[in-house]
This record gives sequence, structure tokens and C-alpha cells, in this order.
Amino acid sequence: MRNVVQVEAGGDGNVTSEEDESAATAAAKQHLFCYWWWRSAPEFDDHGRPDERLYPTTVAEVSTLSPRLRVLKEMERLALVSHDSLDDLRHKLLSYHAGDFWVPAGGVRKEEVAIPEVITILLVGPTGSGKSSLVNLMYSVLGRSSLIPFAHTSSEGKGTTRCLEEHNVLRSLRNGFCVYDSRGFDYDHTADGLREAAGWVEDGVRHRQPCGGGVDGDTLEENLGDGSPPPRFARRRVNCVVVVANMAEIFRGIKAGDTRPLDATRALFLSPSLQLCGEKPLLVLTHGDELSVEERIEGRVKVCELLGVPEATGAYDVACLNEYGLPVEELDPATAYALAEAVYRALLVADRRHPPRHRAKERLLQALSWLMWSLAAFFAFLSFCFSKLSKPGHWKLKNKSP
Repeated sequence: MRNVVQVEAGGDGNVTSEEDESAATAAAKQHLFCYWWWRSAPEFDDHGRPDERLYPTTVAEVSTLSPRLRVLKEMERLALVSHDSLDDLRHKLLSYHAGDFWVPAGGVRKEEVAIPEVITILLVGPTGSGKSSLVNLMYSVLGRSSLIPFAHTSSEGKGTTRCLEEHNVLRSLRNGFCVYDSRGFDYDHTADGLREAAGWVEDGVRHRQPCGGGVDGDTLEENLGDGSPPPRFARRRVNCVVVVANMAEIFRGIKAGDTRPLDATRALFLSPSLQLCGEKPLLVLTHGDELSVEERIEGRVKVCELLGVPEATGAYDVACLNEYGLPVEELDPATAYALAEAVYRALLVADRRHPPRHRAKERLLQALSWLMWSLAAFFAFLSFCFSKLSKPGHWKLKNKSP
């Protein structure tokens, strides 16, 4: 369910010239048709103005804010900064190079840190969670390709990605990061999907690498029919994991008593194999536009509570579709900014996790230690063998009884 709330334009109403008047009119129209779905909640009046509960004035009032009010306050923050800060945030992403957000820690200099050429963000989630739609939205918001009327991902048939796909969502030759779209796993094969995702994080990912998706039999053979990815495609180390969850499906499943969507998402989000440097993955909730306003707020609070993350800052509510057929950036600047902020946050997290480089001296010492260990194991084995052979009477022949 979607709602377009009319918001009164700001300003004192004084117009000094025709240009100012036209600018004020354009700004008023821009705010008039903005897509503020949460402003139809009871905490807002008919003009979309919030009541005083969303703006506490004391520390005690801030500490007693309910989870619902925290969510509404977070949405108001996105609405406030989206119009003025979206272009600035997009510019930071366009000019980003791997390691730009790195900060000194542990006495290690930047030259001594193993920073890859391109930061890799991996999207994982169950089947139908909206990973490919999220990538298409990134192209629209970050790559400024919203006028292109076709999808950028290669989901076929039932909308399922067949292999890992590397996406340059900025559409730039100087991109500092890439986004990998992966195949979702079925709820009946959650364990297989978790093992496959753990393998991507541990071994790295490669463009056009076939995905199993937690399936078996003929389906898996069909997915692997194209063979292995060409060796010319570089293998990239995963720097940040983003879990994409279908909030509408999880919420409806909880109401109907089906906890499989929640259990699969929780197992993926809390999997130790996906926690790089002890940090949990980022969480993006999709398909919230399929719920009513009350269900959408309640669903976000419920999912964040069950996953153990803050309901305001621990997840991003991103609706990838638009019922008017227009670019999401035009009618939903809050969603566009939330998506850009999620990517920005992923880069911040990734630049904190770069390990220090191994110096030549350290590599030499490591090689010598392995050599000494191998020699020690070899001589220990020889000592064991000769000790068995040197026992008294070992070589004496037993006398046969007459």
C-alpha cells in the first residue's frame, strides 16, 4: 500500500523577483508530490506535520522513545536530508577509491595495509528477497540511468539469478567498488545456501561464477551447464556482506505461523561465516511497499527485534518498485538516500577491515617456521620408527616347539 502525502512548502512567503517566485513554485511542487508513506500514520496530521512526540526536548524523553517512534523519527531524518544531501552523497561515491575511508589503527600505516583495487560488496538472501531489484535500483539512483527502461541484471525465467554477477552500479570506468548479485536459496535448503555463501566469503567471488542456490539434482546441473567462469575474470575478496530480506514475506509468515522466512534470514544474518572481523552484515529490508503503513512499521520493528539490531539504525527499508512508473529518485527521495547511505556505510565498514600486508621478513620467518616444523615432524617420525625397531628381542626368531 502506497500513500502520497501533501506537505506544505517552507518559507515565509515573501517573493523578491520572478526567478525567486519560479524557484519557490518548483520547490513547492517538488515537496508537494513527494512520496512520504509514513506520514499517513496517526502521529502526523492531514498536512503531514508530526506531533511533538517525535521531537523530544529532554534526555529522559529521548531515552523513553518507543521503537515505533524511533522508526518514524529515522524516516523523518531521511526525508530531511534527502533533497539537499543526495547529490553530495552520490558525488562521494562517484569519486571514491578503495581505501579512501580507511583510518589509522593499531600503529599500521596505510602503505602497510592490503587494500584491494576494488571494494567488493556481496548481496545474499533467500529466493525472492529482491537482490536483483536492489541492484537495478542502485543503477537508477547511483548510476543516473533511471531513464533506461530495461533491467541491468540477467535474472531469467522465474526471476532467479543463475550465477554471480559483478555490477558497476556507478557506470564509471573509475569505480572504486562493485556489487555482486547472487542466487537466493530455498527455505528447504537453507543449510546448503549458508555453506555456499560461506564459501564465497572465504574463497572470494568471480564474475559469472555458477551458483547452486541450495538446490540439488537436475536444477543444479542446469545451473552449472555453462561451465566454470573464464579464468580472465578476476577473483575478488569479499569486503562487506549485505543481507537482503523480504520484509513483507517475513511479516506475513509470522502472522500466519510460518517462521521459515524468518528462520532462514536469521540463520543467514547471524552466521559466523558471514561476520567479517566479528561484525554482522548490513541488513536491507525490501518489499515493504506491499504492506500497509501500520504493517510496514510493525514489520520493521519486529524483524529488527528478532534479529537483535536497532530498529532505527540497524536496517534500511528500501522499496525497489514504484507504482507510478517513474524513477524512484523523483517521487521517493527518502528511499534513494537510504540506498545511497547503505552503500556508503558498506564502504565505511569495508575500509575498516583491511588486514596489514605481510612483510618480506615476516614471509621469510613464516617459511622458515614451516620448514623447521616439517623437519621436526620428519625426525619425530624417524625416531618413533627406530625406537620400535630397537626393542630387545625384536629381531630374535621365536623357537618353534617340537
